[in-house]
This record gives sequence, structure tokens and C-alpha cells, in this order.
Amino acid sequence: MNPWIHLDTAQIPDGGELRLMQRGVDYSIMSGTIELMNSRLYGSEVALFKLAWAKAGALKAPRILIGGLGMGFTMRAAIADLPADAAIVVAELVPEVIAWGRSHLSPLYGASLDDPRVRIVQGDVADRLAEAKPPYDLILMDVDNGPDGLNRDANDSLYSLHGLTNLKRATRPGGVVAIWSAAHDDKFARRFAHSGFTVTEHKVGASPSGKGPRHVIWVGVSR
Repeated sequence: MNPWIHLDTAQIPDGGELRLMQRGVDYSIMSGTIELMNSRLYGSEVALFKLAWAKAGALKAPRILIGGLGMGFTMRAAIADLPADAAIVVAELVPEVIAWGRSHLSPLYGASLDDPRVRIVQGDVADRLAEAKPPYDLILMDVDNGPDGLNRDANDSLYSLHGLTNLKRATRPGGVVAIWSAAHDDKFARRFAHSGFTVTEHKVGASPSGKGPRHVIWVGVSR
């Protein structure tokens, strides 16, 4: 078996680092010994968009915020299905992750970063939520490993009661918030529902076939 090759390292603000690895046509982003994402296992990242969009229904000129670029699978799923008048903002904290889309990971991204509907913003998604005027139709959150974050303590505030209140304010009435998580979290699911959302929980396979490790996606409709 071919060995993994270390392509690049990125520093996470407030501490920690990410390592981009490649083996053949496969890519992996690691945090220490933990694999955060793999280019073969993107089914739940695609489902993050598709579940939210299905709940939103037909919208004219929808405004979408994606928290976390990763390898771009959620963004590219949105590009594939959204109408030509959509506006997609992607907030990514780590600048190197954005740069990888045009360098090491360009075989995955293709021309998607040049789509006129897409605007990539380097910075904390919390800032985009605070300045959401008008509110978004869809907000898709794939930050850290979900509510039980691993890499950045500041991410905990996104999923706290205060953070969920900010999500509510940044979402139009009837709008949809979808949150990706590596695992189920009873306490978070209750907080989400108590924050003004009607919530459904979906268990989705990491593989595009729907098999493999199961991840959790909460879809909340703003009341």
C-alpha cells in the first residue's frame, strides 16, 4: 500500500494544527492522530446541504451561509443544486484550507471556487452570523467535529445556548439551519430545539454510498 505523503501544515488560530495528507488520489486532513475528513468519505457533507435544501423548499434568490470549507464537498453540492440567482457565503477560519482548494486539492475543486454565486470569506463564522443583514435562508454548519468540538475551544460558543440564539437571529423565519456532527449529543439536540427551531435528527453514512461510519445531521426550521 502506498504511504501517506504530508503535503502541508496549517496553524489553527488559538492553537493546534492541521496536516494535509495524500495517498494516490485520496486526501486526508488530520488533527494530530485524528482524521477530520477524507476525500473518499464525503457522503454526510453532501447530505448536510441536501437535507437542508429539501426542508427549505423552492426559494427565489436564496442566501446561504456555510460555516467551514473543509474539502468543499458541501459547497459543491450547493453549487450543483442551487438556482443561478443564489448567493453562497463560505466562512473558513484557516487561510491555508482556502489556499488548498486552488493548489493541492484542485483535483477535487475543479472550477467551483470561480462560481459567481460563491464568496469565500476567511474568518470566524461567528462574525458572519453577527452581521447577517438580511438573515439567511439556509445556514449550514460544519465546524470542528460538531458540538463536541476537538480543535478549538472557541467553537464551543457556536453551539452554546448563546451561539444558537445568534444562529436564530441570523436565520429568517421559516429558514433552515443544518448542523453536522461526528456523533449524537442529547444535550445539544435539546438546546437546539429550545432555541426556537423545530428539529429533526438524521443519521447519515460517511461514504457516498451511505455506508461506513455514521454521522449526525440536525436540521432545524426557524419558528
